[in-house]
Amino acid sequence: MASLMDDLLDVLESEEKEYCSLIELSKLKRQVIIEADIENLEKITDQEQLIADMLHNLELRRSSVLSDMAVVLGKEAEELTIEKMIGILDKQPKEQKRLMKCREKLHATLDEMKKCNHQNQVLLQQALEMVEFDLTLFRSLRQAPETANYNKNACNTGALLGSAGFDAKQ
Repeated sequence: MASLMDDLLDVLESEEKEYCSLIELSKLKRQVIIEADIENLEKITDQEQLIADMLHNLELRRSSVLSDMAVVLGKEAEELTIEKMIGILDKQPKEQKRLMKCREKLHATLDEMKKCNHQNQVLLQQALEMVEFDLTLFRSLRQAPETANYNKNACNTGALLGSAGFDAKQ
């Protein structure tokens, strides 16, 4: 059981390290979004994908270790969580404390990651709104408004401003 506990702690520490790497990338991404640097944004996104793949593998490994622990403890694998493991380790305060400390550190890192992601999401949303505004502005510039141009019979010609010019004699 001791080696399984070490494996679990190693996996959790590795996950925390990878999430810290994602946080650093998120901070870089924030600046890249502000500068509208698409090329670097693509590079950062590629790096994030690599880390996400590593995190997926670590999650599978953590699940496997917890399943092995469940077998040793005679519990159902689906029911065994880190929180429940902390409760089970009440007679082993050293391991319990290490697991609690690791879990708290991981939670703090995940909270920071969530905050960074939210900030980047807001920035991206604002950037999209600005692009939509610019596109709408450009479209409206291409379409001149219909004016009240009348011919000598007092009928509206329906000409667009600028298409027939302006009669300065009037």
